[in-house]
Amino acid sequence: MHDTLYRASIPGLTPVASGKVREIFEVGPTLLIVATDRVSAYDSVMPTPIPMKGAVLTALSRFWFRMLRPYVVTHYITTDTDYILARLAELGVESSQYLRDRLHGRSMLVVKAEMLPVECVVRGYLSGSLYAEYCSAGGTEHGAHIHGISLPPGLRESDQLPEPLFTPAIKAASGHDQNISFEEAAEIVGAEMAGKLRDTSLTVYKKATEIAASKGIIIADTKFEFGLHNGVLTLADEVLTPDSSRFWDASLYAPGRPQPSFDKQYLRDWLVESGWTKEPPAPALPPDVVVETSRRYVEACVRLTGAGPTQF
Repeated sequence: MHDTLYRASIPGLTPVASGKVREIFEVGPTLLIVATDRVSAYDSVMPTPIPMKGAVLTALSRFWFRMLRPYVVTHYITTDTDYILARLAELGVESSQYLRDRLHGRSMLVVKAEMLPVECVVRGYLSGSLYAEYCSAGGTEHGAHIHGISLPPGLRESDQLPEPLFTPAIKAASGHDQNISFEEAAEIVGAEMAGKLRDTSLTVYKKATEIAASKGIIIADTKFEFGLHNGVLTLADEVLTPDSSRFWDASLYAPGRPQPSFDKQYLRDWLVESGWTKEPPAPALPPDVVVETSRRYVEACVRLTGAGPTQF
């Protein structure tokens, strides 16, 4: 079993932000994002880390940021450990083998962007919360109008949608993602910006699905986050990872049921079956669940990039 990193620290630096998975440090005019092996589900961070997870998130984000450059401006600069350590040395951070080992493969230097408060979800298939809402609205018999979007009757779980849908979301006071309509998104960021977010998200999703399809993976849905850098709309945070997307095995795809996936769904399913109430504290994960979750993350990385996460 590989070593894991549950919390990232850099001597002499204090994180400017700490999320469920990442610590973010200010490095001069840039930011350093360090992806740990923490895993979250149902808005709780599990007490058990997943080996290789941070490396997978970093490798996949690097892959996609580079592949998507022709279609969108991104905040990505580099994942090169030597370059990152050199920038840290300029701030007086002493380099050590321990620090190099902690940062290698899981750290990404990015430009600073003023993050927009709308999360950009694109759905190409009827799954997850959208499928639940579709069923609750009687969509299987009569169709449904959900979040300003009309869906035809008779759709099954995991069916491909007639066209990819842009379904924005925001963080509610409780920390949960709350789906909103396009009109509500326009009220938050303005009509022009909402249009740019929708159009850019759909373009990026469509290009990414073409790339993934050539590697035998279906991107059922995903979440993008954008910010403004020097006034330019910029794709930021992570992109098209098993944390932010549903990845399905194209060779096993069969609508009408949940799909085998290379993402957090396996962990979510185990948590539900365990009887956990989805209220903190989250339960410790048994070794078999840890191993299988790690295996799925690594397989997604290998299939999409052609290399394991430690080879970047």
